[in-house]
Amino acid sequence: MQPLGVHHVSINVTDVDEAMAFYTEVLGLERRDDRPDFPFGGAWLDVGDQQIHLIEATTPAALGQHFAIAVADLAATVAELRERGVQVSDPSPVGTSMQAFCSDPSGNQVELHQPNAV
Repeated sequence: MQPLGVHHVSINVTDVDEAMAFYTEVLGLERRDDRPDFPFGGAWLDVGDQQIHLIEATTPAALGQHFAIAVADLAATVAELRERGVQVSDPSPVGTSMQAFCSDPSGNQVELHQPNAV
């Protein structure tokens, strides 16, 4: 096997419309129009060259699982999100990068990650 990268991450959300508003209007992801007509609610989103798939289902307990979205300027991102009323942790170093965390409306943890920031 020769992995090429992560194509998509699927996350459960309790309300697809509420999650879509958060991911598109707040975090700036773009909705894809090519999601098949599955027998359950959901949506597909672009984040750079990768995708996030929202699945309408019970959200699992938060036990540390998360996914990370790379950003160019973490301090500016955190400030913008806080201005919009989103609770975001203070940026902190991790290796040579910086990270901060927020949660989507369903409680999924999202890491905001600025590579090579330290």
